[in-house]
Amino acid sequence: MEGNKATLIDAQADVEGKLKGKDAHILGRFRGEAEVSGRLLLGEGSRVDARIAADAAEIAGEFKGEILARIVTLGEKARVEGSVNAQILIVREGAQLNGAVNAGGPPKSRATGNPAPGAAAG
Repeated sequence: MEGNKATLIDAQADVEGKLKGKDAHILGRFRGEAEVSGRLLLGEGSRVDARIAADAAEIAGEFKGEILARIVTLGEKARVEGSVNAQILIVREGAQLNGAVNAGGPPKSRATGNPAPGAAAG
């Protein structure tokens, strides 16, 4: 693929597998793994159950799983269940987040269940 076109999973799609690319927009259902070097957008009607790695992730729909990103933004209608690991976490009013959060420091490569060295309760 050439150009700056994002991968698109439309609202009627139901996809299971592994997604790799620069930018991606998921508007339908997706289950599996997504590795995006740029921006990953989960639209309002999306239902995603996955392990995600991206530079930036914007969630406006339902997400269940693990997110590892430099910046994670949860929109007003976002429903997130799982773990979020981000340097910057933005949660808009109305968003729901249930699970483990590691924000403000460098993201861990994978969730190990162990706290980061020197981590303190805030």
